[in-house]
Amino acid sequence: MMFIELLLAVPLVFALVLLFTGSNSARKMVVKLGAVLVMALSVWTAVTFAGSSTAIAFNSEIVSKAFMALDVVLALVIFYYCLVKTSHKWIALLELIQLAVVMWFETQPGHVKVVADVVIDNFSLIMVLIVGIIGSLIAIFSLGYMEEFQEENPTVRDRRPFFFFIIFLFLGAMFGLVLSNNLLYMYCFWEITSLCSFILIGYTETEEATNNSYKALWMNLLGGVGFAIAIAYTGTVFKTIELNSLVALGRAGQAVMLPVACLAFCGFTKSAMMPFSGWLLGAMVAPTPTSALLHSSTMVKAGVFLIIKLCPVLGSNHAGLMTMFVGGVTFLFASGAAISQSDGKKVLAYSTISNLGLIVSCAGLGSYEACWTAIMLVIFHAVSKSLMFLSVGTAEQCVGSRNIESFDGFFCRMPNLSICMVIGICGMFLAPFGMLISKWAAMKSFADAGQPLLLLILVFGSATTFFYWTKWLGKITAYIPSKESAETHVHGNQWVALKTLATLTIIVCFAFPVISSFMVMPYLKAIYNTTSDIISRSNLIIMSSMVVLIVILPLLSFGKGKDKKKVVTNLSGENLGDNQEYRGSADTVVPVTIRNWYLEEIFGEKKMCLCGFSLCLACMCVGFAIILGGVIHV
Repeated sequence: MMFIELLLAVPLVFALVLLFTGSNSARKMVVKLGAVLVMALSVWTAVTFAGSSTAIAFNSEIVSKAFMALDVVLALVIFYYCLVKTSHKWIALLELIQLAVVMWFETQPGHVKVVADVVIDNFSLIMVLIVGIIGSLIAIFSLGYMEEFQEENPTVRDRRPFFFFIIFLFLGAMFGLVLSNNLLYMYCFWEITSLCSFILIGYTETEEATNNSYKALWMNLLGGVGFAIAIAYTGTVFKTIELNSLVALGRAGQAVMLPVACLAFCGFTKSAMMPFSGWLLGAMVAPTPTSALLHSSTMVKAGVFLIIKLCPVLGSNHAGLMTMFVGGVTFLFASGAAISQSDGKKVLAYSTISNLGLIVSCAGLGSYEACWTAIMLVIFHAVSKSLMFLSVGTAEQCVGSRNIESFDGFFCRMPNLSICMVIGICGMFLAPFGMLISKWAAMKSFADAGQPLLLLILVFGSATTFFYWTKWLGKITAYIPSKESAETHVHGNQWVALKTLATLTIIVCFAFPVISSFMVMPYLKAIYNTTSDIISRSNLIIMSSMVVLIVILPLLSFGKGKDKKKVVTNLSGENLGDNQEYRGSADTVVPVTIRNWYLEEIFGEKKMCLCGFSLCLACMCVGFAIILGGVIHV
């Protein structure tokens, strides 16, 4: 019980302190202390509860009333933003609908007994570690980044005390969300994360940022309506509001497809499945720490966390088919859209949507193998993608652009940051790093489940993934000499976060057999009552050894080529002596550049989004039509 209270209280206390901390030096001290404590608490909790499933019941009317009051407070804040500050009445209506449904249910006569308000299992602990470690590193990175950001954008109101308040409030809400088993409590934390993301996206208060923040708000509130309906239906019909009880009822053959489908829909909106991917793309206007926090470790992971929790009751039923095909279509078309993008943040955004789609598709399959794959994908994606987002944000501050085509000579201008990017990219797609291993397991799961269409989607989606990551990797590792280093503007706090995340990426890719054996497999054994190796232990050891060799061999040869003879670069004309320019035809001076191929006529963003949106919307409409038809018929 103490761990739960501390995980919620410590981020909240530091959030309140930071709200009233105006001094830059004092803020740095408070953020660092808060980040270290949050990381330590998350590791302490994981070590204490690993390998067991612990259920905690509050059995307190005061706690229930407090959460009900918090729901009302959150609604009032949203009404203020939507009705007083602006005129978004229909967004306020979405909040009103879900609040009315939840309040109606909570005031109904008849007692719903809750056995476990909180359940601490290995999957929840994995999420605690992701949120606590990666979220805290992003907070530390934000110190240097936001200081530089305010200097470069003097027209943007300096609201750093409020920014860090929201960051730590967000982390506390995520801890509450991943540990809650009581759906009413989870719903409350879910709403807090939606409100925090809305505020973070609109931080700069520009017209574009404001519009995008309201887009994120209404899409997440739409999912909140589904959440509220699921709570009311489950509590009224089955007399329970516990997530694990809902899963148990489904496995026992009870007709729980409507609330399961509603919760899956809620997960779609939060994890930015098509056609709800627009909010995540719109979040690109926010400062880089916001993008990293929303896209890698926390916000979008809340959606896939909920769907993975529902994994045992998905599968060949209508809710499962809807989930697996919405995820599969999102994976395929988001990967395609990423090919045509040159904006580094946008490539990462579409890559995130794509990978989340694969996770959702695996969870929708519902099998033991697919659930293992989904959890491992969550882990690998969190560390690699957070590293990539922070790297791109740092590069933008140093070179003045996040366009990949402006990264000529990047390895010479920013060698340390380039290494961080290379590690992040390798972690996302290169064998034998984690994401590719997980895709191998996904392929096996789809084949074993007899889903040839999903298998084709995985093959073609992975091919497009390989295409855009290879372009980026080739761009930053191409040797083009540079006259000066651009890394002098990177703050020490930023390097701490970047290098720690790079190290974590390597450690996770190396230690994934241990993570699988001691964290993921025990969780699956408790859920599915069976154990079997997804990938043989010998293959896991071989892959881990390959990761070690890939990392160690370059380090052994690092710096040994300094005394070797350097030759003039062979250019398409007369080298002007600096290896950066050459004299071309008609005596013109041409700078050395390398350009990528984007295939916009085939993989244009509008074309990919139109196809993806249409197919996903059709899947959801058909799925809910069939499920609702069955419910009404009964």
